[in-house]
Amino acid sequence: MKKVIVLGATSGIALEVQRQLAHRACELLLVARSSERLAALQSDLLARGAPQALIYSADLSNVAQHEAVMEFARQRFPKFDTVLLAYGSMSNPKDSQSSIPILLQELQVDFVSAAAILTSFATELERRRTGCIAAITSVAGDIGRRSNYVYGSAKGGLSLFLQGLRSRLHAAGVRVITIKPGPVQTPMTDGLPHAAHFADPQQVARDIVRGLERRSPEVLYTPRIWRYIMTGIKLIPETILKRLPL
Repeated sequence: MKKVIVLGATSGIALEVQRQLAHRACELLLVARSSERLAALQSDLLARGAPQALIYSADLSNVAQHEAVMEFARQRFPKFDTVLLAYGSMSNPKDSQSSIPILLQELQVDFVSAAAILTSFATELERRRTGCIAAITSVAGDIGRRSNYVYGSAKGGLSLFLQGLRSRLHAAGVRVITIKPGPVQTPMTDGLPHAAHFADPQQVARDIVRGLERRSPEVLYTPRIWRYIMTGIKLIPETILKRLPL
């Protein structure tokens, strides 16, 4: 792991991951919507030790912009070896359950656009027969819960997509890591009940960086306790599960 592309570089978890990568002297290509936030992040990461931190402004939820992102990576950041997808959206669950446009936007951001851009990078790394793709999904994608099933279905779809991609790229020697955080203290979760008790993003970032650095589980739960929590929940029969206030 020497040259890392971060898709959704200004997201809460990505910020912490990139700071740790900068300390490890990784070269970085940062992709996100806000050019102003990218410029500030670039300065911060260079000061923390990154030998290179290129930035590219794009709305990754818009699939039409993906080819330009790929071309920039090929021309300005050749021989990249790692791609981390870290962007996403979580609308108010009541809004996504009652508004078709909001529901479609949630699916577009969290699944459709993510699957599209990962396919482009997968084709590039498959051709080279090396590299690593990692994507942040969520434990919310492990089961359908009444409280956030739209967001969960998008993340669950992405996790299933990554499983298939992992099988496809195995013969080419390309690693594919599915990262499933539990609730994390980020701007996206501000205002949610019990947010003060959510995981520290620095801890989650450490788990992710360790996973990128060495042979991690192909499905990485972070904090690790969530692997056991979700294993237990998935053993509950749906006849009981649907009655629980989850």
